Amino acid sequence: MIEQIYAYFTIEILYFWVNLGVLPFWLILIFFPQSNFTKYFVTSIFPITLLGGAYIFVLYKAYLSAYDFDSNFELYLSISNLSGLFSSNIFLMLFWIHFVSINLFVGGWIVRDSQKFFINKVLVGIPLIITYLIGPLGIFIYWLIRIFYAKSINLYE
Repeated sequence: MIEQIYAYFTIEILYFWVNLGVLPFWLILIFFPQSNFTKYFVTSIFPITLLGGAYIFVLYKAYLSAYDFDSNFELYLSISNLSGLFSSNIFLMLFWIHFVSINLFVGGWIVRDSQKFFINKVLVGIPLIITYLIGPLGIFIYWLIRIFYAKSINLYE
């Protein structure tokens, strides 16, 4: 049975499930940011644990396929080395899980932080959607909104 599960979870299927799996978390963040469900399941360690498990599974698959992990460090040397790493589906999947996890974590932080400053949840929905699609731009837009509600600019918080 384990072999059947392992054979089912190819990189393409895992990509599908990771993308489908984060959607409920994002929808709950956007539409129900103040619910207890959001507090205990979405902005907690729960989704990061699931995505971490997927990351470990991809690392395991990479190990079994004799993936050259040392070549990952070449991404810092040049843009062409980074481009070459993206030709590997395993590296691409590791990167994608990393990207999705960080964006979801930032989305959870935006919700918790906006509640601290009593920012309108409709107004917070805009940077949340943008964070889901284009992470850094969403957090920047939230920061601009936050300045008006916090009535100060704090560079270290």
